[in-house]
Amino acid sequence: MSKTDVHAEPASGTAAPSRLAVVTPWISVLARLVLGGVLVVAAIAKLSQSPAEQVRAVRAYQLLPHGVDAAVAYTLPFVELVLAIALIVGVATRIAAVASGVLMLAFVIGVASVWARGLSIDCGCFGGGGPVEPGETRYLEEILRDIGLMVAAGWLAVVGPGRFALSSAMSRPSSSGEDLDRGEE
Repeated sequence: MSKTDVHAEPASGTAAPSRLAVVTPWISVLARLVLGGVLVVAAIAKLSQSPAEQVRAVRAYQLLPHGVDAAVAYTLPFVELVLAIALIVGVATRIAAVASGVLMLAFVIGVASVWARGLSIDCGCFGGGGPVEPGETRYLEEILRDIGLMVAAGWLAVVGPGRFALSSAMSRPSSSGEDLDRGEE
């Protein structure tokens, strides 16, 4: 079969997989690694800050009541870390993807709200956070990044984890290890 003869059947008589069927699991792996990677970097950056700095970053948004903002600041890095691990290793991928997508939507709403109200803050997405000079904001970049991550989360929620997902290996025991490569939920 030549490279240009995409629709030719293999000698065994079974239809060759379409290009989409071949690429789709790899897109899922890429989406898992990108989304999970961003979340783990964000979590580690936040955890490397003092609790007071974490609270200051959340309070800068001026969206949550006092006390709730502190609870969010303290728990957010751990939520991000759990979601990151689930995505990267491929455990409960669809659940982690939906939760990550909701988290990204909350971030988009938060940044858009700050932008619309004319506040000048650093988002605190990767540590830092708090008031900055008006020319130092990057709201559009932050919103577009989070929308891209929401798309990745949506893909994973619909399509599944792709290849090399631990949940596939655990749910379909195989003596050859073939199921680890398949990545189906």
